[in-house]
Amino acid sequence: MFMSEYSHSIDAKGRVIVPAKFREELGETFVVTQGLDGCLFVFPNEEWKNFEEKLKTLPMANKDARKFVRFFLAGAALAEVDKQGRILLPAVLRQFAGLEKDVVLVGVGSRVEIWDKKRWEECTSFDDMDEIAEHMADLGLNI
Repeated sequence: MFMSEYSHSIDAKGRVIVPAKFREELGETFVVTQGLDGCLFVFPNEEWKNFEEKLKTLPMANKDARKFVRFFLAGAALAEVDKQGRILLPAVLRQFAGLEKDVVLVGVGSRVEIWDKKRWEECTSFDDMDEIAEHMADLGLNI
């Protein structure tokens, strides 16, 4: 399970260090794609295969389903860790997530998210967690 938060910088070539704890679970290669909320999603290969299988079950006749599949698959890229523990983030993915210099890598269970640091700080005030917790109870998660 991925958890914790790490701050890093993207170098001039578009590479970012993947924290050692994340690399252990991700392996040598893994998938990076567009994520929700303006970040990138990073999936270990096994999780990506599970996600792909779920995408295959969506009805092609449904316009939203087709758009959803395109969103995740069109920008997906296989990432490979170099000897310094870095991955190259394709320009299209960096542009999508607004990644220029300072980034935050966040473990969120089955995946890692890569955020622009300013966007991360804006999206994580967590001031409304009591209200959100009530909604989670409606989804079957009780604390």
